[in-house]
Amino acid sequence: MATIAPEALPSGRAGSAEEADDAPDAGFEPLSAEQAAQWRAAQPPQSPWPVVGAQAVAGLVAVAVGWWLSDGDVAVRWSVAYGVLAAWLPAVLFARMVARRMRVQAHAGGALMALMVGEGIKIALTVALLLAAPRVLTQVHWLALLAGFVVTIKAAWLALWWSSKRRAAMPRGAAIGSKTG
Repeated sequence: MATIAPEALPSGRAGSAEEADDAPDAGFEPLSAEQAAQWRAAQPPQSPWPVVGAQAVAGLVAVAVGWWLSDGDVAVRWSVAYGVLAAWLPAVLFARMVARRMRVQAHAGGALMALMVGEGIKIALTVALLLAAPRVLTQVHWLALLAGFVVTIKAAWLALWWSSKRRAAMPRGAAIGSKTG
């Protein structure tokens, strides 16, 4: 078994993790106010609505496929639709909260807190909708419900992945200037 030797400090002796955390970061230079403004201009915030739209489209496709494969079983059709709704409705409410927060442009701490609270509400609403399925639907086909739910959730990840790929392919705005002097 190999052992890993601790890194040496600039003084030449081995140090602890706490001492390494206190050491200055070599090569790190904070951005000036002008550079930070340029970076923010080149990194516009993304809207959550394209992700919600992709979820709606994927959900409609899942319902159509469920309708086609159900062979007239109404419980399967309604279960797929309810699974889509259990994933999509909380996403819409969360996107509305995020979009409102983006318009307000609050400080980072408030935005992070709103994001955490919004995600908590989204999870609680999703769980409540899934637990309510047997009371809402006359007959639940759990596999169909889960299929609609998973397709809708995965559509959000695919939409985010696709938008990040598209964003990476776009030419950047003005490059951040380097320090001179």
